[in-house]
Amino acid sequence: MHDNMISHDQIRATTVKGTDVYSAEGEHLGHIDDIVLNKVDGKATVAIMSFGGFLGMGESFHPLPWQGLSYDPARGGYIVNVSREQLEGAPTYRAGEEPDWNDPVYGDRLRGYYGYPII
Repeated sequence: MHDNMISHDQIRATTVKGTDVYSAEGEHLGHIDDIVLNKVDGKATVAIMSFGGFLGMGESFHPLPWQGLSYDPARGGYIVNVSREQLEGAPTYRAGEEPDWNDPVYGDRLRGYYGYPII
């Protein structure tokens, strides 16, 4: 599919990378670093948000259930109903410490932390 054929409610994953993430109150929390997709159905399951750090040092990555993000065209970014304090206590990892995305225990812990049904 060519870029000019993509409808307004669809976006290329490469374009999502770098998109800002805001709290519901409008506080800038970070940006999308990557997206985890389900191999079978192709649906996004997790957005990996980069949080903190300076010039890539001290940066942490916060997996957020994709269903918890909503796009705000006025801000040009994603809104999550999560406070900075919640993010600071959330499941996180640093570069080189990536979790096993196929581990159901990790997925349940992530969804449970954010209040989504455990599968």
